Amino acid sequence: MDLIPSSGGVFEVTVNGEKLYSKKETGEFPDPDMFIKKMESLT
Repeated sequence: MDLIPSSGGVFEVTVNGEKLYSKKETGEFPDPDMFIKKMESLT
């Protein structure tokens, strides 16, 4: 896992090259429960 610093409030999560979430695209942080379920579905 790599943490890549950015500026301007960008929050993006990418797993194995697949973008799972982008605050830049949605304008808001993800719902924690939804995000946990999405991560669990990858395993």
